[in-house]
Amino acid sequence: MERRKFIKHTAALSATFFIAKDMLAKPKGPVFGHNNMRYSMDTKWGQLNPSINPVNDCHEMVQDAKGRIILLTNETKNNVLIYNKSGKLLESWGHDFPGAHGLTLAKENGKEYLFITDTNRHQVYKTTLDGKILMTIDCPMDTGLYKKIEEFVPTETAVADDGSFFIADGYGLQHVFHYDAAGKLISHFGGRGTEIKNLDNAHGVCIDKRKGKPTLLVTDRTRNCFKRFDLQGNLLEVIQLPGACVCRPVIHKDHLYAAVLRSPDLAKENSGFVTILDKNNKVVSNIGGTEPTYTNGVLQPMAQADKILLNPHDVCVDSDENLYVAQWASGKVYPYKFTRV
Repeated sequence: MERRKFIKHTAALSATFFIAKDMLAKPKGPVFGHNNMRYSMDTKWGQLNPSINPVNDCHEMVQDAKGRIILLTNETKNNVLIYNKSGKLLESWGHDFPGAHGLTLAKENGKEYLFITDTNRHQVYKTTLDGKILMTIDCPMDTGLYKKIEEFVPTETAVADDGSFFIADGYGLQHVFHYDAAGKLISHFGGRGTEIKNLDNAHGVCIDKRKGKPTLLVTDRTRNCFKRFDLQGNLLEVIQLPGACVCRPVIHKDHLYAAVLRSPDLAKENSGFVTILDKNNKVVSNIGGTEPTYTNGVLQPMAQADKILLNPHDVCVDSDENLYVAQWASGKVYPYKFTRV
């Protein structure tokens, strides 16, 4: 081939390659979020036949070691729906959790387990991935905090590396309880009150190991913040998120993700979005929310900007850093997938 023709041919191939690459890289629809945490949305990802596999409130989601996405709903025809990452239903189970609310994945001796909180039954359950109940935690009446079982309304659990676990009584008296791996109560902290160490709507908890020594992040939803405690219950830090009524914190690599149920307060329905913070507690992206703005280092109030979500309740981050968002009181919609672009 002559040199001129060779160069022309090579240039044409290169152009074709970059055009094709660019076409593959560009999402088909609008993109949401800010900075380098931006996503395209698929509202049909988790949609199923509601006459066969209905949902009520889609409360929380996790991904197991097999890559499956596990959804918890308070629909007793199938409390648990298990998808693959493409949105195909693989399995369903559960008829006994009318108040199914919190879903946490735990690993123990190489096996994975689920912790499920039930706000109607006032109990917490440890189960196998296919639904066999291994442990039940009842209202801790022996603490003297509760006058009746119905006052205990657990919303979330977090499991430490030693198998001990924390339960947030987020719709009850606002205490966080620490149990050993066998289910024996160790201690408790928080509770209602006006001191900074107290909690109001302690909706979620998670273990944060991003900076080495594990700490516990606890939602203080009505006060628009997360509070960081050591594992003995001593308050270490308050992470202010003005305008964001956050649900549970979700840690993936260096980032913290959270569904914002409503903004600026719980009285404004259908006003939610998803927020993402970096390792230094700085908000770097809001999906469906206003662009995060800092003035003199202080985060300014955030709010819904795009009505793509109504009342989001949880975020699951998969191994490819795509997001799945479950929603509460949002017309019984199935989870949406947000693909990172």
